[in-house]
Amino acid sequence: MRVLPVLGLMILAPVSAEYLLGYDDLIRDPASLVWGLWIFAPLYGAPAVIIREMARRRGQGWPTILLLSAAAGLIQAGLIDQSLFNPDYRGIPYWATLREPTYLPGLGFSAYMLIIFVGGHMIQSFAAPIAIVESLVPRRATRPWLGTGGLVVMAVLYLAAAAFILADQATTEQFVAAPGQLMGAAIAVLALVGAALVVPRRQPQHDRSVPRPLLVVAAAVVLLAVYGSMPTTWLGVAGQLVLLGTLGTLVWRWSRSTQWDLRHVLAVAAAPLLVNAAMAFTIEPLGSGPALTRYATNAVLAFGVVVLLSFAAHRARIKTPPGGAPPRPDQPAQPGRGRR
Repeated sequence: MRVLPVLGLMILAPVSAEYLLGYDDLIRDPASLVWGLWIFAPLYGAPAVIIREMARRRGQGWPTILLLSAAAGLIQAGLIDQSLFNPDYRGIPYWATLREPTYLPGLGFSAYMLIIFVGGHMIQSFAAPIAIVESLVPRRATRPWLGTGGLVVMAVLYLAAAAFILADQATTEQFVAAPGQLMGAAIAVLALVGAALVVPRRQPQHDRSVPRPLLVVAAAVVLLAVYGSMPTTWLGVAGQLVLLGTLGTLVWRWSRSTQWDLRHVLAVAAAPLLVNAAMAFTIEPLGSGPALTRYATNAVLAFGVVVLLSFAAHRARIKTPPGGAPPRPDQPAQPGRGRR
């Protein structure tokens, strides 16, 4: 059923975006995590579905998905909860430590926060969940899952959740970004969406060997783990850009080969979830509560990630020809695309 991957993405996106790292006080109350999905699923899951459907309906690939995901991340941090501009968001005690070292007075935001918010949402909230869910349905990985009516439902759910968060933040935070900041964020969002819609779909250009999926995930885990440990200074920002650029360059080079397949895409997508699931045990969440509960919740989420990725890796071995159409029973395996 086409609805199953949609529902899976609606759940995985918010779990990956808000729960897995374990920074919020919700992690201390498992019941709140479940109830929170009523808001977070439309807030993160609906745009993830829309991003995926926009790209796949137009026959475009991962550059489009990544650019649209970056736009959605900027919408979230710059226009909805406006945490990018807020000088004291939710009274978080370490907020100034994150914000001040790279604060840009003329723009009203921190360069470090711009990277971790937009980059984090792009990778963790949208692109990685899309790739993982597509790996679970390899025969429909590049096909549309929803009709026009389904997309309208997703848009309505997203707008309702965004309006709720926007109103809640304006009430509880007593903060609204300046008109120039909101306009600048909106212009940047439109630029990202425009670039996403015109970027050409790139076809594999050679048959060179690529690393095995386990080596791909290992490389991505190392780079993202170091990325997550960078200091909140300008040197840290430079390091983050180098690390993300290195990962992007490696994936771009490897993906030009015809031997790059769904298993490799899954390997890259698995890395941020594995890194965050591990880092959650080292992070003290907001609020107060029993440590045993939050460690137990972290352990359950980490175990769920491992099980999900293992099943996705099994499913991703199903071979599909370019475009995602299922192979005919008599169709031989493509040269160079056998199991590595």
